[in-house]
Amino acid sequence: MTSTRILESGQIERKIQRIARQIAEEFILAKKIHLICIAGNGEPVGQRIGNVLKTICSIEIEMSTLKLKKSAPLEQAISLSSDLKQLSGEQIVIIDDVLNSGKTLMYAVHHILSAGPKRVATAVLVDRIHRSFPIRADFCGLSLSTNLKEHIDVTIGDTWSDSDEAILTD
Repeated sequence: MTSTRILESGQIERKIQRIARQIAEEFILAKKIHLICIAGNGEPVGQRIGNVLKTICSIEIEMSTLKLKKSAPLEQAISLSSDLKQLSGEQIVIIDDVLNSGKTLMYAVHHILSAGPKRVATAVLVDRIHRSFPIRADFCGLSLSTNLKEHIDVTIGDTWSDSDEAILTD
């Protein structure tokens, strides 16, 4: 098995800064944005995007975590750390670390749509471009064409660290 570092800590930080600035530009007229992070690595990615947004714009940022079983989303109930009813008519960005087939984001969006939001966008650190579901990343740090046998592991904390990285393994 071989592994290749595709992103090091400084690159990850720049990509998070860029994603946050793109979100701020896109939602410039919004009073509030709900950042909904997919449990696991979506949480620290979302936390860092949220931290940047709080420093670069005056939009109110609400953070939530969405938990689902990524390998089999229908086997367990999807849960959200905030009240789903509060998302009615709201602006939402769903955040994860890697977009592979699109299944995780598709189930997350489906769950959130039941609340009747005004708008839902998606953001990921790495997009592998292996769609099995009709979903895309509206905000993306890195698009990378990989083969189906390869895997991307992201190591990232809530705050910047020299140990942050994204590794491609086959």
